[in-house]
Amino acid sequence: MRMIFGLVLLVGIALAGGAVYLAKDQIGQYKSAIANAEAAKQKIVPTQTVYVAARALKYGEKLEKDDVRAVDFPVTAIPEGSFENEVSIFPENTDELRVVLRPIEKDEALLAVKLTLPGEDAGLTSQLERGMRAFAIKVDVSSGVSGFLRPGDRVDVYWTGRVGGGQNSTDVTKLIDTGIQLIAVDQRSGDLDGAMIARTVTVAVSPNQVAALAQAQTTGRLALSLVGVGDDTVAGTIEVNQKDLLGIVDEAKAPAAPEEKVCTIRTRRGAEVVNLPIPCTN
Repeated sequence: MRMIFGLVLLVGIALAGGAVYLAKDQIGQYKSAIANAEAAKQKIVPTQTVYVAARALKYGEKLEKDDVRAVDFPVTAIPEGSFENEVSIFPENTDELRVVLRPIEKDEALLAVKLTLPGEDAGLTSQLERGMRAFAIKVDVSSGVSGFLRPGDRVDVYWTGRVGGGQNSTDVTKLIDTGIQLIAVDQRSGDLDGAMIARTVTVAVSPNQVAALAQAQTTGRLALSLVGVGDDTVAGTIEVNQKDLLGIVDEAKAPAAPEEKVCTIRTRRGAEVVNLPIPCTN
């Protein structure tokens, strides 16, 4: 009997030990899960509601409510000028809609600079910054980069004309302005489908640049050179004349022979005054 009691006691102690071990393991796993959850919680980035385009929007389109949707944006990455609620995009006190000023891609955040105010016209003047003016430049297939110019592109402007007068006149091509932004091609300031040979391009420039371009266009021929996207290099002074282009070097003139110095003295012979040659002392 005592043997059976002792055996039962040993079995009970073994079961109790196993239960304690299992409980300790479960508690360890639970603590580890809590620690992982806290670490993941610390990595969570705070977000805020921002409205984005529900589809690709082109210049001149009216912005409807179906064209926008709300998404959670990281607070540290919210672009300046974005809209955080629908009322700010579509005010309740008016039924007028905003108009798209610049192309907006799908899921791109809506920005105030890319939209007009409610009811405002999306004319060319809305694309001019403070102090800037619109100026039209005449172009053709050669001077207009073969029709590949688009609104929003930047170009360098070269002038070709004749300088000097008489025998000293020469044809010159000179860089007169760099990085000018195009805001319209012909009468279109939005996206263009395919290459188009334009007759005029409109640029946004300062009043001083307007005067310089007007003078250059009147006195010579302007040509445009397309600047690459993201190219922030600044072109220096560039001027090429016909002789530089062809490698013509002016011949050095032979030195002129020194003129023989003649010294004279004036004397009177009766009523006549005559000049008589004499040796030069100096």
